[in-house]
Amino acid sequence: MRAMTVETMDPATQASRPARGVAFYVGVALVLAGVGLLGYVGWQFYGTNFVAKQAQERVVADLQEQWTAGGPAPVQEEPDAAPPRDDVKLGDASALIRIPRFGDDYVIPVLEGIGDDELSTGYGHFPDTADPGERGNYALAAHRITHGEPLRDMPKLRPGDEIVVETRDAVYTYELDTNPNELVVTFEDIWVIDPVPTNPTGGVQPPSQERGQRLITLTTCAELFHTDDRMIAFGHLVDTEVKQPQ
Repeated sequence: MRAMTVETMDPATQASRPARGVAFYVGVALVLAGVGLLGYVGWQFYGTNFVAKQAQERVVADLQEQWTAGGPAPVQEEPDAAPPRDDVKLGDASALIRIPRFGDDYVIPVLEGIGDDELSTGYGHFPDTADPGERGNYALAAHRITHGEPLRDMPKLRPGDEIVVETRDAVYTYELDTNPNELVVTFEDIWVIDPVPTNPTGGVQPPSQERGQRLITLTTCAELFHTDDRMIAFGHLVDTEVKQPQ
């Protein structure tokens, strides 16, 4: 019988094993971090859109049901006046937006406020700006990418395109006056939501620089992957159709 022998390990080999172990775990950590990052990016670009579109459809259906149940308001004496609305709180849905250039099935809710919750569900209506059809500036914001992407195709809009705003009481049709590709501002340029917005640089201006006008302003990110600048489009009210009692 051969005697059993005990092999001894080279000290240099023993010393190198812990180093390889650390490198292995660092590599695993980097791979997991990469997978996590890809998952986050995937969620932002696909997951948020899926969730937001479901939420938009639900809010649209709920709002239409509320309007049907409540019925329209009485016809106003002033034909082009906005019928009075019930008190609408921040976060509440208040209108529906249709943009024919974006397709017949394009219907997005408008929520009061421009917080994350509102913008993840549809358009946000800037507080303290005009309501639909009112004198002043009905100012709206929406995502161009992620969270349903209501204004992803905003660069395709052109002067003359219609923005149709439906409320419980009426349907307001606005016509765009400016090309959104021609007016990009910083997020600090809040003049665009003023009741009478005036471009301080003297460049692209809203359609009429006078009080009493009924404007709409659309704002979104100027670039798909950068959020410091805003793309702006101005329009004015061209038609009001008050819903008749049924």
